[in-house]
Amino acid sequence: MLRFILRRLVLIVVVLLGVSLITYGLTYLMPGDPARRLAGNNASPEVVQHIRHQLGLDRPFWVQYSTYFSHLIRLDFGYSYQQNLPVLPTIWARFPVTGQLAVGGVIVELLIGLPTGIISAYRRGSVIDRAATMFSLAGLSAPPFWLGLILLFTLAFKAGWFPIGGYQSPAIIYLILPSFTLGVGGAAVYTRLFRSTILDVLDQPYIRMARAKGLSERVILFRHVVPNAILPIITQIGIDLGTFLGGVFIIEYAFGLPGIGQQAITAINQLDIPIILGTVLFTAFLIVFSNLVVDVAIGFVDPRIRYD
Repeated sequence: MLRFILRRLVLIVVVLLGVSLITYGLTYLMPGDPARRLAGNNASPEVVQHIRHQLGLDRPFWVQYSTYFSHLIRLDFGYSYQQNLPVLPTIWARFPVTGQLAVGGVIVELLIGLPTGIISAYRRGSVIDRAATMFSLAGLSAPPFWLGLILLFTLAFKAGWFPIGGYQSPAIIYLILPSFTLGVGGAAVYTRLFRSTILDVLDQPYIRMARAKGLSERVILFRHVVPNAILPIITQIGIDLGTFLGGVFIIEYAFGLPGIGQQAITAINQLDIPIILGTVLFTAFLIVFSNLVVDVAIGFVDPRIRYD
C-alpha cells in the first residue's frame, strides 16, 4: 500500500505539471490584453507597454512559462493582477464557502440517491422502479443553472422561504438551495448506480444462502447487500467531492456565493491570469488527491483489494 501511495503521489506531481503547461499555453493564446485591462481604455500605448513589461508579458512563451514554473515549484503562484494579492491565500480564503457547498451537494446526493436506489432495486419492475427511472432521467437532463434559477424564483423570490443569493451567517440557510441544485443531478446517478450494484449483489449465491437460513430482509440488506454494493458509491463520492471542491462555477455564480468558482469567473472577465492559473491547478490537485484518498479508503473497506 505504501508503494502504491508513493507512486500515486509522483503521478500527481506529473499531472499537475502537465496541467500547468496546458493551462499556461491556453491563457497565453487567450484573446485580450491584461496590460490594457489594467491600464484602462484611455491609457497611452507607452503606459500599456510599460505595464506589459513589468508583468513579463512581452517575453516569449517559454521564457514566461519557465519563470512561472520556477516560482511554482516553490508553491509561489504569483500575485493577482487586479487585487495585487498573493494568489494562493486569495484562493484559500474563498475555499471554505466552496467546501461547504461541496459537502452539502454530496449529502443531498446520498440522502436522495441511496434510499431511492435501494427501493428501486427491491421493487424491480414496479411502479416505484419506473418512477425512480423517470426521476433519474429528469435529474440528469435538468441543467443546474436552469434548476437553480427556478428554485430561486419559486422558493426564494415568490415564497420567501430562502434568501435570494448571497452568503451570511448562519451559512446553512444560504447553502440549502445551491446544495440541492448541486446534488439533484448527482442523486440520479447514485440512484441508477446503487440500483444496478444491488441487483448484482442480490443475484449472488451467498444472498440466497442467507435467505435460506431464514435471515430477515433487513438483516440481509444492511449486513450483506449494502457492504458489498457500497464500493462503487465510495468511488463516486470521491469523484464528486473532488470536482465540487474545485469550484462549482455556475452554481456559485447563480447564487452569489463567494467561492473559488465565482472568483474564477471574475478573474476570466478581468483577464487576471494568475488567479485563473492558480484556480485550475488548485482544482486539479483536489481532484487527483481525492481520487487517491478514495483508492486508499477502498483498500481498507474491502480487505480483498490489494495494490501491487
